[in-house]
Amino acid sequence: MSDRAQPITFTVQQQVYLWLTVLFVASLLVADVLGVKLFRIPLGFSFTVPWQDGEIDAIQHTCGMLTFPVTFLLTDLLNEYYGKAAARRVVWIGFAAGGFVFLCINVALAMPHWDVPFNVSREAFAGVFSSARVMYVASLAAYFVGSMADIWMFGWLKRRTGGRMVWLRATGSTVASQLIDSLVVTWLAFSVGRTLMGGGEPMPMDDVLKAAATGYLLKFVIALGLTPVIYAGRRVLESRFGLVPLPPD
Repeated sequence: MSDRAQPITFTVQQQVYLWLTVLFVASLLVADVLGVKLFRIPLGFSFTVPWQDGEIDAIQHTCGMLTFPVTFLLTDLLNEYYGKAAARRVVWIGFAAGGFVFLCINVALAMPHWDVPFNVSREAFAGVFSSARVMYVASLAAYFVGSMADIWMFGWLKRRTGGRMVWLRATGSTVASQLIDSLVVTWLAFSVGRTLMGGGEPMPMDDVLKAAATGYLLKFVIALGLTPVIYAGRRVLESRFGLVPLPPD
C-alpha cells in the first residue's frame, strides 16, 4: 500500500460551509469598498421622525448597504446549521480579510504614481481610498461588534423559544445587532475618528445618536424584508444539501 497522502475529500456540509464563508467575506469586503459612495433615492412622499429636524423624503445611505445586510443573513444561517463557534469563526475570517484589504489599500496609496494619460490620476485614487480610511475602519469595527452581538442574540432567542419561531430569532437578532452596528459606525466615523485622525469637527454625541437612528431606520426595514429570504435559505440548505438545524444549546 502506498504511503503517499491522498487528496482531502470534503463532505457536502463542509463544502456548503466553505461557500457560505466565501459569500460572507465577499459581501463584507464589497460593502467596505463601495461604502465610499452615497446614494439618494427620492420616495415620492415625506414623513417625519422625532430625532431629526425636517422631513425625510428620500432614502439616503452608502452603497455598502447593497451587500452588508447579506452578512447578517449568512451569520444567522451559519448559526442555525453549524453552531455559534462556526459562525464566530467566519466573523473572525471576515475581520482578518478586511484588515488585509485595508493594509493593501494603504500600500497602494503609498506606491509611486505613474503620471501618464492612461493611468488614473493621483487625486482621483486618493479621493476614493484615502478619504475613506476612517469610514473603512469604523465600518470594520462596527461589523465585528454587530456580528458578534447577532450571534449571541440569535442563540439566546433560539433557547428562549425552544427552537421554534425562526422569524423571531432571525429578524430579532438582526434588528438588535443592526442597532449596535449603526451606533458604533456613526460614533467612530464622525466623532472618535475625526478626533484622532482629523477630517473635520467631531460630531456632538446628540447628533451621533440622531444620525445613527436615521441609518438604523433603513436597516430595520431591510431586516424585515430579509425575513422571507431566511426561510428560503433554510429550505435550500435542508432539501438540496441535507443540512439539519442544530437543537438549542
